[in-house]
Amino acid sequence: MNDALHIVCPHCQAVNRLPARRLAQGPHCGQCHKPLFTAHPVELTQASFDRHIERNDIPVLVDFWAPWCGPCRMMAPQFEQAAGMLEPHVRLAKVNTEAEQALAARHGIRSIPTLALFRGGREVARQAGAMGAQDLVRWVRAQL
Repeated sequence: MNDALHIVCPHCQAVNRLPARRLAQGPHCGQCHKPLFTAHPVELTQASFDRHIERNDIPVLVDFWAPWCGPCRMMAPQFEQAAGMLEPHVRLAKVNTEAEQALAARHGIRSIPTLALFRGGREVARQAGAMGAQDLVRWVRAQL
């Protein structure tokens, strides 16, 4: 039985292969040797987005946000808290739609904050609006 998972390093973007049973054991990147999970969302750009969405074997929850958005700023600490609750089974990531306008347009982001849940390289769920950490975790788990 092949229980290996591919996990993209949040630091150097290297794709790591590790046994699923080691997921919760604080694995480190084979290339840069930093932790694969930090309990913090990963900032994604046009250059790193596809690699994280397509190569991670765990679901990726993306918060599309902007610095000028009040609800986005209010939700940021909640999203950070949710990262600690959902990792290592879900990777949390953020996309600044102001800096990454092409990425936001490509994904049809019409309002922010918008949460998009990706699994196996495809979007499987979407939710617009700010959420508290507990609601966010419940929503993600309900989708999986």
